[in-house]
Amino acid sequence: MKVIICGAGQVGWQIARHLANEDNDVTVVDNNAELVRRATETLDVQGIAGFASYPDILDRAGANDADMIIAATHSDEVNMVTCQVAHSVFAVPRKIARLRSQSYLDAIYADLYRRDHLPIDVVISPEKEVAAAALQRLSSPSAFDTEFFLDNKAQLLGITIDDDCPVVNTPLRQLTDLFSTLRALVVGIRRDGVLFAPEAGDQLFPGDACYLFTDVADVARTMEIFGKTARKQERVVLIGGGNVGLTVAKALEDQPDRIRAKVIEKNRKCAEHAADILEKTIVLHGDGLDRNLLREANIDRADAVLCVTDDDKTNILAAVRAKANGCPMAICLINDPTLVPLLKPLDIDAYINPRATTVSSILRHIRQGLVRGVYSIGDAEAEMIEAQVLSTSQLAGKRIRDVDFPEGVLVAGLLKQGKMIRPTGSTRVDEGDVIALFSMTGDVPEVERLLQVSVDFF
Repeated sequence: MKVIICGAGQVGWQIARHLANEDNDVTVVDNNAELVRRATETLDVQGIAGFASYPDILDRAGANDADMIIAATHSDEVNMVTCQVAHSVFAVPRKIARLRSQSYLDAIYADLYRRDHLPIDVVISPEKEVAAAALQRLSSPSAFDTEFFLDNKAQLLGITIDDDCPVVNTPLRQLTDLFSTLRALVVGIRRDGVLFAPEAGDQLFPGDACYLFTDVADVARTMEIFGKTARKQERVVLIGGGNVGLTVAKALEDQPDRIRAKVIEKNRKCAEHAADILEKTIVLHGDGLDRNLLREANIDRADAVLCVTDDDKTNILAAVRAKANGCPMAICLINDPTLVPLLKPLDIDAYINPRATTVSSILRHIRQGLVRGVYSIGDAEAEMIEAQVLSTSQLAGKRIRDVDFPEGVLVAGLLKQGKMIRPTGSTRVDEGDVIALFSMTGDVPEVERLLQVSVDFF
């Protein structure tokens, strides 16, 4: 598949990395020549320096015979014009744009993106993705990472193994025997900074970051078995009332279960704008690092603090200060993945990487075949892939033990006739089943081969 990626920042680079590793023909376009050079030197991609919306630049990038264009520059308007040019001049079949401005995303203007108006096939909103991720973190407060799969019947949970975890030092195969009715599997372990897919004889040790795939009905029991207590979140303080904070606050207001939220915003204009839009949320103008203001927001009575300003270091410091003032749970927005190792020593419970959530969202729309969902884990180290099993797939009609999966791939769950089941070696995969797979990034091409991916899907 021939893909043009416009924008060589973190999002564009990560998408290019994924697609290039899967032997796609990828060209990266950016007006910053240094970013283009970084992409071409570190990835197996071609690069063009120039403005992505210019027809001659797209022509040089090979838009005449491109299968897809992904517009992920920092400018909404450039992304929109790029898709229009790709459609009108080059007839590129599939166009994806990242749009941040909430005005462009309002449902009442959805007709704007019809093919006879502004032809964008898929609109990705980082703020909406981050808001969804934040709500998921709040729904599982003991987990540092979480995502839903298999028609929301299964959930991926990332938890840290503590010293008092009941199943520490227990081989994973024994967990299956001890909890035979538990529909949960350990699919990934990060130890000493290295993520790997575990084998049946592996054990869990204190300090491990463990990824669990579980039936949603068994989440509470799973968390209890792994030494985590369930806490209901009723009061949340948001530090940062910009685009992300406003979207998260609005989403909290729309929750069926009432969550009382307060927003702290340093910029007066942003604070006034948030106060005008939010109906049930208290907005405080001031610095989220101000101890007195945190006390005014009753941080010691809050169940969680979400630090979502546009500055990573401010988010980290605000999270630390909130915990020092009595807040039991801190979640912060982190754009720079190199800062993540600092979070555990600072006792920050969870983080959201907006670039990773955006990449995951875009990957859902560009995978070939009947891949229904993709979730990027860590710094693009692994993926959870959800796919429908085709009749011609090498998986169809076989038992899991008879499929030659790479070492870095585990079958996490199966949706069979609408019911989520925990797979074993004797479980048979049938046509029409939906399968969830944990795969190390290097093994993704082999996973797609097993699923018999075809460009004919487009």
